[in-house]
Amino acid sequence: MVTWLDRGDLRLGLVPQLGGRLLSVRHRGVELLWRNPALLGADLRGDYAPNAGRMGDWVNYCGDKTWPAPQGWDGPDQWAGPPDPVLDSGPYAVAADGDTVTMTSAPDPRTGLRFTRAITILDDGYRLDLRAENVSSRVVRWALWNVTQCPGGGSVVAGLRRPDVVALVAGTGTPEYTVDGDRLVVPPQDVVGKLGVPGTAGWVSYGALTLSFDVDPAGEYPDEGSPLEIWLEHPLPKPLAELGDLDPPARIVELEVLGPLTTLEPGAPTALTIRATLA
Repeated sequence: MVTWLDRGDLRLGLVPQLGGRLLSVRHRGVELLWRNPALLGADLRGDYAPNAGRMGDWVNYCGDKTWPAPQGWDGPDQWAGPPDPVLDSGPYAVAADGDTVTMTSAPDPRTGLRFTRAITILDDGYRLDLRAENVSSRVVRWALWNVTQCPGGGSVVAGLRRPDVVALVAGTGTPEYTVDGDRLVVPPQDVVGKLGVPGTAGWVSYGALTLSFDVDPAGEYPDEGSPLEIWLEHPLPKPLAELGDLDPPARIVELEVLGPLTTLEPGAPTALTIRATLA
């Protein structure tokens, strides 16, 4: 089932069955998110199914989704995904209330979390209100991690409050970038890799889309203290064995916004709000 939100020149397409994804942001007839044409039609319909395994087994439909951080494969305090059959690709319950659609995951036994993604359409964009609740009987420590996939080929521009940028993943290399005063610029390039931005000022732009978010100066963030991360990928002649046989399907840019790591007692929540504005 696809749920649509419309206002003026903006149309949002949501698929609760597929990890609570926002699969389409269409503004003035232009699609701003990347979606996998091999898996989805223009109507966003496809064969949705929970997906598990290694990174190379991940079925990347696209869009905007929420994951737990930190990512890793070394122990129970790291999220060994994607793929993930509950939070990333499992069915979410859905409720609509006017301009807001709220999608809620099933409880995830591995992380102990249940996710809620509330998406509200606005006059100039939309708002993501994200929540993770510890529904287990144990204490857990996680951060919310929202990933927005866009088609590659453009430059990423992000605001900086200090010029702190770190290399996090170098699949085929570290993405090149420049710091121009209080702005980080990541030009288009054929590389598979990720930058972390500990010095983010709380906004990042790509094309017509700008994401804004709060940064807690006292918070502890995953990945060397990065509330913002930028991932680039492009098709390769063969999968990357060092990244779990990841096989990039296209040129993709990911804008990744993270909340602080939070220790959650049973029943306790953590939240993250992202405002998307469209130019």
